[in-house]
Amino acid sequence: MRGWLLILCAVLFSSAFAQGLPFQQSGFESASVGYAVCDMVTGKIVCERNASIALTPASITKIITTATALELLGEDFRFETKLEYDGEITPQGVLNGNLYIKGGGDPSLGSYRIGDPNFLNTWVEIIRKKGIKRIAGSVVADASLFDTEGFSPKWIWEDIGNYYAAGVYALSAFDNTCRVTLSSGGEGTTPQILSIEPQIEGFCLENHLISKNIRSDSAYFYGAPLSNKRYLYGAVPTNKKSFIIKGDIPNPPLFVAIELSKKLALSGIVVDEKPYVVFKTTANQRKLLYTNYSRKLAEIVKEINHRSNNFYAEHVLKYLALQKEAVATLNTAIYLEKKYWENKGISTDGLFLFDGSGLSPSNAISPMFFVKLLSKMTQSAEFDTFYNSLPVAGESGTVSSFLLGSSLAGKVRVKSGSFGQVQCYAGYISKRYAFAVMVNNFSCSRKVVKREIEYLLEHSVLR
Repeated sequence: MRGWLLILCAVLFSSAFAQGLPFQQSGFESASVGYAVCDMVTGKIVCERNASIALTPASITKIITTATALELLGEDFRFETKLEYDGEITPQGVLNGNLYIKGGGDPSLGSYRIGDPNFLNTWVEIIRKKGIKRIAGSVVADASLFDTEGFSPKWIWEDIGNYYAAGVYALSAFDNTCRVTLSSGGEGTTPQILSIEPQIEGFCLENHLISKNIRSDSAYFYGAPLSNKRYLYGAVPTNKKSFIIKGDIPNPPLFVAIELSKKLALSGIVVDEKPYVVFKTTANQRKLLYTNYSRKLAEIVKEINHRSNNFYAEHVLKYLALQKEAVATLNTAIYLEKKYWENKGISTDGLFLFDGSGLSPSNAISPMFFVKLLSKMTQSAEFDTFYNSLPVAGESGTVSSFLLGSSLAGKVRVKSGSFGQVQCYAGYISKRYAFAVMVNNFSCSRKVVKREIEYLLEHSVLR
């Protein structure tokens, strides 16, 4: 009798679930909800709702970026940054020409994540071993491999200038991030700027911050690409002796050239002329001095998906444009990305992309597109690398608390995405199910949204 009751309860629940039981309570009246869960063994859709409707994806956009990059470049791909020179080196050690830093689009150069923050010291030693004691010209940052449009035109003003929306250039370094240390006083006072690290020549901060009785800051940097002027608005907690906020390095290629010039001078290698940047390829003949290789793309992709690293994602996407053109542009990269999946048989009718990180609120993607891409990736030679790049729900990365304590904890590889009134997840359940759940414009707490998504995933595969 008990067995029949359990079966009856399961049937009743399945029927109720199929009618859309999740996301029915208060807080979802104004929300747009879309999801799809696919059994990849049978090819059948287990459950769906608005699966073909394009919704704002936030950071689950990075799934598309990383999957495409692995497919087009391969997991062993490495970015290259080259030291080159023109002219000749005399027997006395004088370089009668310029030293060039040829940017290769590496987001991890000097990165505190998976790069070497001391790479400039290595470069100085290499230059010294070449016998160069004086550079009669300049240290030149060659950023010509990418165009000068460092930001997606669809990013919002509130984000541009902040560390999580740092510019994307052929020569970037140190995560293109600066740290500003503040000291705050009582309610309504203006926090004082104690230091800026690293120090940036010509950098100007106009401070409009105020101190408030809040626990975390709501401070934002505002500023145009390549401009050394930044404005600080928002609030920081009161009575903090030391409080750090982070912004972008406005002109990363120039900053790298300046820093290398300084390091050379400190080591006794004189540089006669001031450093500068070129954004167009010059016709002069150069000789290769050294090639700096990044870590493998497999590690970079894992950093993107585990930490939801916007900076890395944008560089990786833009680099893909070099499959088609000599100078990388965002538009070409997105075109190639869409064309690749179209050629794999996936419709891109519900795919509207304007960046590689998901930072743009103009991005719109359907849950079904994610499910089809995730399913297609299981047939890829790069699948294991892609799968392992996704954090484990309840254990790691940005999803360490998602599904924690549930029956699916530790069994789900998933990327999360969120900003404003957006909460999304996409990934795999035990390598059998591919899923995407996207919720936009909810009025309840984010905690409630996550709980509903957890409920949906658990019962969609267990019913």
